Amino acid sequence: MLFVARDISDPRGYDSEVEPTFTMLCLIRHETDPYFNLAAEEYAMTHFAAECFMLWRNAPAVIVGRHQNTLAEIDADYVRVNDIPVVRRLSGGGAVFHDLGNLNFTFIADSDGRAQVDFRRFTQPILEALQALGVDARFEGRNDLTIDGRKFSGNAEYVSGNRILHHGTLLFAARMADVSAALRPDPAKFADKAVKSVRSRVTNISEHLSRPMTVLEFRDHLMAHVMAATPDAETYAFTPADVAAISRLRDEKYATWEWNYGHSPVYNYRKSARTPGGTLEVALNVNGGVIADARFYGDFFNRRDPEEVAAALVGVPHRREDLRDRLVSLPVDDYFYNVPAEALLGVLI
Repeated sequence: MLFVARDISDPRGYDSEVEPTFTMLCLIRHETDPYFNLAAEEYAMTHFAAECFMLWRNAPAVIVGRHQNTLAEIDADYVRVNDIPVVRRLSGGGAVFHDLGNLNFTFIADSDGRAQVDFRRFTQPILEALQALGVDARFEGRNDLTIDGRKFSGNAEYVSGNRILHHGTLLFAARMADVSAALRPDPAKFADKAVKSVRSRVTNISEHLSRPMTVLEFRDHLMAHVMAATPDAETYAFTPADVAAISRLRDEKYATWEWNYGHSPVYNYRKSARTPGGTLEVALNVNGGVIADARFYGDFFNRRDPEEVAAALVGVPHRREDLRDRLVSLPVDDYFYNVPAEALLGVLI
């Protein structure tokens, strides 16, 4: 038995004339918008009285941990050029890359007096479902699931009151090249105390199956296993009211720069580049995603003091669009002779 489900008459805790039942809600979610899917987890945790199990997929996206410096976890140029959303989740841990070959699972449960951080409790049904397919999957380390020593699942938890949100990735047929490219930051750029991701050797579940399966077939197998192992589990679909509330949370929080980048801890940023006008190096102190101090170094020539540019950058969000808007108003060539504005922008972020 996975959970002792709660006595509820409505999953959102509203009054109802329906006889109360004991249940855990099981949701297969078909939305692939990463902003919506992360918002849906928070909504279910804070608005449902029931315990939940959810399976869902994201279109290509980078998901960073709650306590991470976003820019220090990604290849910002790759993410920008490929238009990959970057979304901060509620839980801690490291950054991960999602695509449609990656299946995500979420358990939302009550602690019931048990340890509130218990990765084995929530990963056991995943391991059992894989073992039923003949895959020798194991729990290793702090929060990883592995096959032959290679990681296919990272897990994280968020606790609020007596409620636990546990979620994990399941690499089924993910594009490993994209995983590697999106999560390849330049470590020399950043100095901070944020939680850093640990890179591991990874593998896709599909490579270890005795018979071919699609990611959707695997999803259905996993859902069937969890429902069979859980007393009185029943399926649930978000109502129009649920979707409207989740969409508001998406727009007001999960799709905002303030949450995904501005929420990063204090960090120092440093980058240098060769330009037509010489070597240019920048050092930034960033607090809450906003530049608090800037310095320029290099062997470039100038007609005006670059300290004026540094002063103009203070208070600007460390975001490409805002930096470009600020530079447009400045005679860049006077401060950095023969350094194109785009080259300066490229050094700043």
